[in-house]
Amino acid sequence: MLTNAILLSMKNMEAVQDFSHISVLLYETVDVLDVTPGKTYFDGTFGGGGHSRLILERGGNVRASDMDSDAIENAKVSEVFRPYFESGQLTLTKSNFADFLETSDDTFDGMLFDLGVSSHQLDTTERGFSFRRDARLDMRMDQTTPLSAYEIINEWDYDELKRIFYEYGEERYAPRIARRIVETRERRAIETTSQLVELLNTHPKRVFQALRIAVQDELGSIERMLKTAPDCLKSGGVIAVISFHSLEDRLVKHAFRGDARLSVITKHPILPQNEELNENTRSGSAKLRTARKVGE
Repeated sequence: MLTNAILLSMKNMEAVQDFSHISVLLYETVDVLDVTPGKTYFDGTFGGGGHSRLILERGGNVRASDMDSDAIENAKVSEVFRPYFESGQLTLTKSNFADFLETSDDTFDGMLFDLGVSSHQLDTTERGFSFRRDARLDMRMDQTTPLSAYEIINEWDYDELKRIFYEYGEERYAPRIARRIVETRERRAIETTSQLVELLNTHPKRVFQALRIAVQDELGSIERMLKTAPDCLKSGGVIAVISFHSLEDRLVKHAFRGDARLSVITKHPILPQNEELNENTRSGSAKLRTARKVGE
């Protein structure tokens, strides 16, 4: 008879084995880093490891971070990454990329950040990221953090809800949606994604985007990263950032243009080509911006 511990271990292993993510703008991103064997690159959003793997295959060393325990565990059991871990060519830390950079003494020859939600996170029902799947409101990339979408929907006041729907979701019906949420939760808790979708009376994409951003404080983390990253980049090194909505892209564009330490490489963002769009429909909103550390 299987013990609870064994069953839990099997469940966790199954979740890890199901981890999947198609790296967006893979070659465009790694090519601009101009990987040189023996040099060290930082991947702040490891995910399924696609970008890191290509850097490793080209002879680069990778120091990576990710908030998601599933991403960490997937890499640890992966036969693909095992030799790189064993040789020391790859190290992976569970951390928000901004926290990592703010506490690191390392400098890197290139840095990349894929700011998208992974396919694994979207497709794992119980994570609560998708409005197409019924699950408890969650949306935490790091499952150890206390704030989830449930607390935001059921505890934040009307003004805060309206603000995040306006600012993070760019939702024009933010006041109406916030009011309906507050009125509904006075009668009963709003516990699941489907319950939230039912009361919105509008397409849920913007509201779910706003909640995900608020749960992770994503824009705050991106701002912190953009301030710190140039200090962690060696002279001549390249920073590459893939964003997926206008709020992220504006932060990256303005930070690159306004930072005297950086010289913009991509005056216009690099977009996925038709072949990639056909293979991965989720890549449609991706934009890659790059900049180089000015010589000192």
